[in-house]
Amino acid sequence: MTESVVVGETAPAPPADRDQRPGGRGMAGRKPPLSMRLRALGALPRRLLWQRLAYRLKAPWHRSPLYGVFLPRLESATPLNLPPDPWPGEADRGRALADMIFTFAGQTLENPSPIWNPPQASQAWREELHSFSWLRDLRACNGDPARRRARALTAEWMELHRRWSPLAWDPLVTGRRLSHWLGQYDFFAASAEIDFRQRLLDSSARQAAHLAAVLPAGLTGSDLIVALRGLAIAGACLPDGRPWLKRALALLSRELTAQILADGGHCERSPGRHLAVLRDLVDIKATLHAAGEPLPDELQLAIESMGPLMRLLQHGDGGLALFNGSTAEEGFKVDMVLRRADARRRPRTSAPQTGFQRMQAGRTLVLQDCGAPPPPGLDRAAHAGTLSFEMSVGRERLIVNCGAPSGQAAGEALRQALRVTAAHSTLTLAETNSSLLSAGRAFWQSGLVARPADVQYRRDEDEGAILLESRHDGYAVRLGALHRRVLYLAASGEDLRGEDRVEPAGAEPFDRALDFAVRFHLHPSVQAAVVQNGQAVLLRLPKAGGWRLRCSGAVVALEDSVYFGDGQSRRSQQVVLHGRCGQSGARVKWALQREAAAKPGR
Repeated sequence: MTESVVVGETAPAPPADRDQRPGGRGMAGRKPPLSMRLRALGALPRRLLWQRLAYRLKAPWHRSPLYGVFLPRLESATPLNLPPDPWPGEADRGRALADMIFTFAGQTLENPSPIWNPPQASQAWREELHSFSWLRDLRACNGDPARRRARALTAEWMELHRRWSPLAWDPLVTGRRLSHWLGQYDFFAASAEIDFRQRLLDSSARQAAHLAAVLPAGLTGSDLIVALRGLAIAGACLPDGRPWLKRALALLSRELTAQILADGGHCERSPGRHLAVLRDLVDIKATLHAAGEPLPDELQLAIESMGPLMRLLQHGDGGLALFNGSTAEEGFKVDMVLRRADARRRPRTSAPQTGFQRMQAGRTLVLQDCGAPPPPGLDRAAHAGTLSFEMSVGRERLIVNCGAPSGQAAGEALRQALRVTAAHSTLTLAETNSSLLSAGRAFWQSGLVARPADVQYRRDEDEGAILLESRHDGYAVRLGALHRRVLYLAASGEDLRGEDRVEPAGAEPFDRALDFAVRFHLHPSVQAAVVQNGQAVLLRLPKAGGWRLRCSGAVVALEDSVYFGDGQSRRSQQVVLHGRCGQSGARVKWALQREAAAKPGR
């Protein structure tokens, strides 16, 4: 079987004024020059720019006391329906919250003052607090102190934020808050006094009316799905909410047609965001079912097509591959989403539109990113990891990418550092990222300033063996180079061969020497040692035995690395193949083969 696909943008990548060179072994990057950032801004869809501009221009009206007069008032103290919320929280975090210890976005504050806007808190910390996602953690404590804390904080928020403010009423934050207020209603509100319940539903109705009026508000991708989930839940659960439900489902149907690709993948190309979107859609489906509302065809089709693609992105341990800002997630949580989605079909082996490939033979599994980064406006989570791969043996991970910190585990600086090419198991040329990364979370910014415009792959299968050839031109404009990668997995699953080539992008040879590094980041459970007088590295897994990595055309080194697959920082190692390109480029061949088990008595 042969499959050949070209994935990329029709327009060439914007030219670079200078390299974006990561410092500290490629784990950080300089801010791209203004001219490149302006070109990245110009690449954003005009419709998106107008939406963001319109939302900003309406801020004076939203801030005025008169705006609140036009928002509805709700006298009811009982919701029509309640959305099911089976997702588990973290009891340890809930107990800390009950004691007024808040840990969000890598920052811990104890008894913050003022609680909703402490001066030392980061923007991400404030957003997480105002979203009320932590109600699920308080619920996991299963006790009256947690319930009382939830009520007290909710009552305080409602008192202080009756009127619009940029952060508290941000569309994404508001959508998340509505989902959690109503999703955790049975936990903290159902047994409360009638005055609290009435104020809670009245505030929810006012927020839902505002959300329905401003969406899409410049949100894109999975963020917009989150906001629509909140609006749909509010519309289905609150009295007089049908207009909001109708608005949410109309926008959702349009977005699903655009965001879910033909192979079932989500357009942001992130396993973590794919899982989050699938979970959001399952929640919306469950809410509509509980309310006796018909399901839009687009919603049912999206859920059915996303399940098999989700399975493609799972390792043997049930967790996710670490591409584009994902963490591994716990396997039982991923399986829980798949069960609720009724995803019974076998995993895909190829996702031509999304750009991921799954190679499986014996007990060995290889997942490779063979796709172009998502387009402008959908690339805020994108990493510069084109052609990176991961490998697991049975339920144990061997080769990984560095991953990304969880939403509770880190600030923006670390998140940016883990997006660079050197944080992925692929080739880095001249200490330069294959995609130029935009820094920070600015309202107007795209996630990438420049990206590969042409990414291709070809897949062949023969009697259980799999050959995967791929290439990208992310270095073409800045360095005049192409990166080609070939992976071959034998039918036994015990022999993975690879070749990485650097070639001139045009007819002219290279006019300067270019250093390269082919990286293999190792899972923290892997023990590594250089053997054969520095010609190979022996890798040992706790249960899956030993594997030997050999190469030709480069110098082997064993260096420190870091692993964020679990969302938290863990020390690990990486095998690095160092070399330098000649005028015609460079070719590195490597092999990763299972070590034969020692015979008894030897």
